[in-house]
Amino acid sequence: MKSLRYLIPLFVFVGLVVFLGAGLRLDPREVPSPLIDKPAPAFSLARLDNAGQSISKDSLRGKVWMLNVWASWCVACRQEHPLLVEFSRKKLLPVYGLNYKDTRPNGQRWLANFGNPYEASLFDEDGRVGIDFGVYGVPETFVIDREGIIRFKHIGPLTPEVLAEKIEPLVRKLNG
Repeated sequence: MKSLRYLIPLFVFVGLVVFLGAGLRLDPREVPSPLIDKPAPAFSLARLDNAGQSISKDSLRGKVWMLNVWASWCVACRQEHPLLVEFSRKKLLPVYGLNYKDTRPNGQRWLANFGNPYEASLFDEDGRVGIDFGVYGVPETFVIDREGIIRFKHIGPLTPEVLAEKIEPLVRKLNG
C-alpha cells in the first residue's frame, strides 16, 4: 500500500509529460477549424472597387477558389501581400479578397499602392461575413471547392512553404 502512494504521483507526472510533449510538437498556426469539409457560409457582398456590383457564394459555385481575408490596417497582410501577388500570377485558381473591417477608400488605396492579386475583393465593412467564416484575425486564407465546401484554412500570413506544400497540391487535387 505504501508503494502505491508513491506510484500514483509518478503516473500523474508521466501522464503530464506525455501531454506536454505531444502539445509541443503541434504547429500553433494550424488551428483546427470546425468549418473544414463543411459548406462555406452564404454571403453576398459588394465589390470593394464597385459598390454597385456584388459577388455571392453561389456566383462562385462550380470552380475551386481561394478567399484571402485582409485589411489595409493589417501589418501581417503587408508582409504576405507580395507573395500573394506573385501566386495570383500563376493562375492556378481565382483568388478573391475579403476586405475585413476596413473603409472602402483605405482598401482601394492599399491595392493601388501594393498591387491587386484578386479577381475581385469583397467589402466586409462590419466584419459579419468574416465572422461567419470564423475569422478572428487577419490575414486568413481559405480554399473552397467547386461545391462550395471549405477544404483548407490557413491562419496568419501565407508563406512560400504553405503555398507549395499545402495549397498548390490541394488545388491540383480538387481540379483533377
